[in-house]
Amino acid sequence: MTVRKAIVAGQFYPGSEKQCNVEIEDCLNAKTITQELPANIVAAIVPHAGWTFSGDLAAMTLKAIKQANETVDTFVIFGAVHSYFGSTAAVYNEGAWETPMGLIEIDADLAGMIIEKNPVAKANIDAHKFEHSIEVQLPFIQYIFDQARIVPVMIPPADFAVQLGKDVADCIKASGTKKIVCLASTDLTHYGPRYGFNPQGNSPEAIQWAKDVNDQKFIDLALNLETEAVVTMALEKENACGPGAAAAAIAAAKQLGKKNGVLLAHTNSAEVIQKRFAQPSEESVGYAGIVF
Repeated sequence: MTVRKAIVAGQFYPGSEKQCNVEIEDCLNAKTITQELPANIVAAIVPHAGWTFSGDLAAMTLKAIKQANETVDTFVIFGAVHSYFGSTAAVYNEGAWETPMGLIEIDADLAGMIIEKNPVAKANIDAHKFEHSIEVQLPFIQYIFDQARIVPVMIPPADFAVQLGKDVADCIKASGTKKIVCLASTDLTHYGPRYGFNPQGNSPEAIQWAKDVNDQKFIDLALNLETEAVVTMALEKENACGPGAAAAAIAAAKQLGKKNGVLLAHTNSAEVIQKRFAQPSEESVGYAGIVF
């Protein structure tokens, strides 16, 4: 069996099962869901920074899915691309992924359906070797949905993401009674000199602009299911690092009958650093948890 080994355990999140369990519990208890959730959640957007920075939002989003759905058979996880620069969507279509929590199996049947349905979705295991955006979600899934399987799909910021999302939704419809949820992994605005993006200068006000204005443009598009604009605006405004992943999940939600999304929480790394370490930051990365 093909097994994809963890590459950021001990960096983005703990390297042992015991410590993962401790930190996952801390993350799950960090935020309270106060919003009215959909009766049935079919898709979500989660951040993928180190757990210190965005683990509580990722956990909150998975907790919302658990609260609404109770069980999930398979998560189709659309990942941002930081190390893969191909022109197709890379589907990890067989075997399993390993984290400190153990193995999580691939839903090979659903992966095969997606590849057969969409001409741009290609089986490409090697493309996933060095990408963290999907991996950091897996221990949360293993802890909260211990029987769930996954279909990892890396999606470049391309126009085909919307049609891929629609086709995945059609595959979900054709899967009968299986409960399948699409999960898009993306962070929001990367602001500051280190990221080469600081159009408002370098100041606390600029970082607030990145959150209140630039991030919010992306969030508004996502909440209103404006799929086609997500990738275009992200490329123009630099307000998401995984716009292809987000566009696919939003398109899937729309195809499955959703009319809007629900924002669970929105913060950035500067706020986290100030709260946790009482230190200011000249840079920030935005994080949001959204369910559909």
